[in-house]
Amino acid sequence: MEASAFSPSHITGFFEIIDEQSGLLLKGSRGAGICLSKGVKTYVKIKESSNPELKVSLNGKALKSTQLTRFVIDFFLPKNDRNYSFFVDYDVQVPIGSGFGSSGACALSLSLALNEALGMGLSKVEAASIAHKAEIKCKTGLGTVIAETYGGFEARVKAGAPGIGEIMQIPISNDYSVACLSLGPISTKAMLSDEILLNRVNEAGKGLVDRFIAEPSPENFMILSREFSDSLSIYTNRVKKVLNELDDYGFKSSMAMIGETIFSFTKAKEAEELVKIFHKKARSEDRVILCSVDKKGARVL
Repeated sequence: MEASAFSPSHITGFFEIIDEQSGLLLKGSRGAGICLSKGVKTYVKIKESSNPELKVSLNGKALKSTQLTRFVIDFFLPKNDRNYSFFVDYDVQVPIGSGFGSSGACALSLSLALNEALGMGLSKVEAASIAHKAEIKCKTGLGTVIAETYGGFEARVKAGAPGIGEIMQIPISNDYSVACLSLGPISTKAMLSDEILLNRVNEAGKGLVDRFIAEPSPENFMILSREFSDSLSIYTNRVKKVLNELDDYGFKSSMAMIGETIFSFTKAKEAEELVKIFHKKARSEDRVILCSVDKKGARVL
């Protein structure tokens, strides 16, 4: 039994946390973001076994931390009802832990691949809701999965898992691209465990979704994203320096939530100019990314 699936990655520009509800399916966030053509491809192989095991690799290397993977698998087949070995290979095309929603993309593509390989017959939305629950439980994200499920340029107008939350997809022409300079990771789990920071997130994000819906354009998205990140002010010195320099050049840019990544969502020609600037500023360990918008959302390959 084997299958492969793909999930786009995702950049959130601004958000507010909705977690008053007790159920995992009801928790999440309101916000806005973009699904990227680069994401996560996941290959799953399942074998019957009298000695069940789980082996997980990420970009060809054994992955020691398998909590998220285990949660997704356990939602399909609880440990006490399992005589299978699982082999999971994640091909992650974006920087990990840097604001690209890679954890959500891993969970979502895994869930879709497991559903296919096991012949469970779940709908795409049902399989995606499992990934949402795993992300909330592991504190690796809040609204990434529902955005990546549907793809495109979107506003999450109602929090919750796919099938419960609501997405407003904003039509855009094909000449828009996303340019990024990724300087390093920030722990989403640490951020989502910090009550003081969570309060600051909701203060900074209050009212931004409604303002975006009133004028749902890439330009307004970038303006509100920068307003949010300036208000939240979790910049490292280097991120702040790059943002200020891009302001001087006349580019609209902001910080991906949550990661040490500067991004801009703009016309392709301007994005290419930004990439040239990013390459000049990048150190050897940094990554410069240029990609288009994924409008299909997560899917079985």
